[in-house]
Order: sequence, then C-alpha cells, then structure tokens
Amino acid sequence: MSVPVPLFHRDFGGTGAPLIILHGMLGSSRNWQAAGKDLADAGWHVMALDLRNHGNSPHAAEMSYPDLVDDVLHWLDQQGLDRVHLLGHSMGGKTAMLLACRQPERVSRLTVVDIAPKSYRWAAHRMEFAAMHALDLEHLASRAEAELQMENRVSDWAMRKFLTTNLERTEAGTWRWIVNLPAISGAIAELEGNPLLPADRYGGPTRFIIGGRSNYVVPAQDTAVIQQHFPAAEILTVAAAGHNPHFEQRAAFVAAFQRA
Repeated sequence: MSVPVPLFHRDFGGTGAPLIILHGMLGSSRNWQAAGKDLADAGWHVMALDLRNHGNSPHAAEMSYPDLVDDVLHWLDQQGLDRVHLLGHSMGGKTAMLLACRQPERVSRLTVVDIAPKSYRWAAHRMEFAAMHALDLEHLASRAEAELQMENRVSDWAMRKFLTTNLERTEAGTWRWIVNLPAISGAIAELEGNPLLPADRYGGPTRFIIGGRSNYVVPAQDTAVIQQHFPAAEILTVAAAGHNPHFEQRAAFVAAFQRA
C-alpha cells in the first residue's frame, strides 16, 4: 500500500451535513459541478474530490482500492471530518463501499451510483484506453481532432467527448493527459474487480441509485450480493438514465437521492 496523496477537492457550498462525492474512472470532481450545486441547494455541504491520478490530484504509481480509501481517509482527517455521507459513482462507488465496510464509524450514510460489489470486465474499457494511448499528442491540433482519431476504436460520440475532457494544453502548446494514463490503464483489471471480501459489511443506511438504461447493475441478479454486504440497502432506478444518472437525468437523480 502506498503513502496517501493529498487530494484536490471542489467545495460546492451548502450549510448542512457534509456530503463527500467520489467520481468514476477517468472522471473528476468537475463532472459533478451541476449535480453538486443542486445537492448543496437541497441542504448538504457538498465537497467533491479528485481521486489520485485524476483531475487536479497528484499522480502515483500505485492504483488500488485500498490506496484510494487511504487517500480519502487522509483527506477526511485533514479536513477534520469525523463522519460523513459518502457518495460514490462507478470506481468511486467501489471506493466508497470499501471505505464504509472497513471504517463504518466514518460513514453516516452511503450512496452508490450505478455500480455493484462485483467484478466487471468490459472490452470497451480496453478499447478506450487503447484509443487514448494511440493519440499522437505531440502533433495533435485540437480536442476535436483527438475525437476523430479515436473514432475507429470508440464508436460512442459521448464517450469520445468524455475521454477528451482529460486533455489539456501544455505551456509549449502541445497536449497532455491530465490523468495518469499509464497507472490507471495498468491497474484496469484490479479496478474492474470487486474490492470487498465476503465478510465485509456496512450496516448503516445505504442507497444504490442506478440507471434504468445501464447494465452495470441488474437488480434481479445483483440484489442478493448488494444486501449481503449492505443489509439496509435500497435500490432506486432512474429509468431514463444510463451509467451517469447524475448528469443524464440530473433532476431525477437528485430527487432519488433526496427521497425520504
């Protein structure tokens, strides 16, 4: 296990209890700006983190779920936050699940967005990373050109647009990846895996919010394993959303989060 890295965060305001958001793979706190502000308006003090190797947080060679959990715990300690509502999407959801199971005294409530405590293996992930590695950054003219170069490997327009949000210009005028692409792509098999052991449990209030058009969580197949680890869990579906309900159907997502 590596030394914790100091995480960057965005504070979306609000005066209520602390709500900490953990983004998904290749995302960042920036992806949560709109939903985060809505949740702050709904009565939470909302802060979204950039996990290691993402966004404005430091890069590190190690990239495992225990590493991610240690980073978040270190950040909570630095902020003087003893107990928080933890919300995690996709990779951030697995991080949140592991933290809640291993340090339940730090989590007052858990919300997991469109991910289950199980292993995944998506061929699309490999193609996306291959497309990112294949870009000739030295001669790249624009993000639009990057999207065109990715087209043969990544057929989904929205995914190409999302991937290229991780590009930024250097002072020399060339492009670079904001994310630590070698570390994340090298850890893909572990990140797709299930970080929980059979005995891991979190008994506090838990809500899984899933996209009705996503196949990341299938209630008929996954409810049993969810309740094995999270006996108080309820599963809510945002019917018109895919894997990213917090921006595909933001109002419905916030309503599901806030439902009594």
